Amino acid sequence: MALEWFRREKGPISAGQKKSSQDTLWVKCEGCGEIVFKKELEKLQLVCPKCSFHFAMPAESYIALLADEGTWTESDHTLRPQDPLQFKDSKKYSDRVAASIKTTGKYDAMTIGSCTLGEFPVELGIMDFSFMGGSVGSVVGEKISRGVDRAIAERRALILVSRSGGMRMQEGMISLMQMAKTSVKLTQLGEAGLPYISVITNPTTGGTTASFSMLGDVIVAEPGALIGFAGPRVIKQTIGQDLPPGFQRSEFLLEKGFLDRIVNRQALKTTIVQVLKALMHQEAAQA
Repeated sequence: MALEWFRREKGPISAGQKKSSQDTLWVKCEGCGEIVFKKELEKLQLVCPKCSFHFAMPAESYIALLADEGTWTESDHTLRPQDPLQFKDSKKYSDRVAASIKTTGKYDAMTIGSCTLGEFPVELGIMDFSFMGGSVGSVVGEKISRGVDRAIAERRALILVSRSGGMRMQEGMISLMQMAKTSVKLTQLGEAGLPYISVITNPTTGGTTASFSMLGDVIVAEPGALIGFAGPRVIKQTIGQDLPPGFQRSEFLLEKGFLDRIVNRQALKTTIVQVLKALMHQEAAQA
C-alpha cells in the first residue's frame, strides 16, 4: 500500500497546470531577476528581500498597511463610469468597463474611504492599476472630490496613493476636466487648513502626474517609481535631445526637488504618521 504514495497519477500534467503551481509558490523579481518565495514576499509587503524592488500592490493591501486595524470604512463603492460619448474603438467603452468590473471586482480605479492612521483621522484613497491601467475618468475625479468634502466636514487629512497611466481617453474631455476638478478641490482642502499627503507609486504618468499626484503638501514616492507626464520617446522626439538615464524615476525627481522623500513601503506608515504629527498638531490640540 505504501508504494501507492510514490506512484504518479496517470495522464500528463498540462503546461498550464505546471505554470499555475509554480506561480503560486515563486515569483521572479523584475528588479534583480532572482526567484523569491511568494509567502516571504507577502510578509515583506511585496518588497524584494534581495534588491528592495517594489512589486505592484493592490488597494486592499495598502489599506491593510496604512489604516489602523478595524477603522476602515469605504465610501462611494458603487460609483461606476457611464458612457456619455458612446465611445468605441476596437471595443465599446461600456464593454471594457464591464470586463474590468468582472475581472477586478471593482467598479473603477479608485478605492476611497475613512480611517485613522496612527490615530489621526484621515481620508484615504488608493488607485488600482488593474482597472483599465488606473486611468482617471469621471468616477475617480468624483471620488476624490467627495473625499475632500468629507475631509473638510470631519477635519481629516487627505492621503492619496497614485498608480496610474493617466487620463481615460474613452471619456475624452470629461476625463481631462477631472484634472481641473481635483485641483480646485485640493485648493479648498488647503484653504480649510487640512493637509494633503501624496504617495506616488510605480507607474504614475500622464494627467494624473499633471494634477493631483504632484499637488501634495508633502509628496513621497516609493523607490524606483516611474513618474512623468509623457513617455521618454515622445519627450526626446519633441525636444530633439538625449535624456539622462533614469530621468523619470523617483530618485532623479528627488534630486531635482520634485519630491520631498523616497520611502520604502515598509516604512511608509511610520513616515506618514510623522508628517501628520507635524501638520495636524492644531487638530490634535483641539480634540
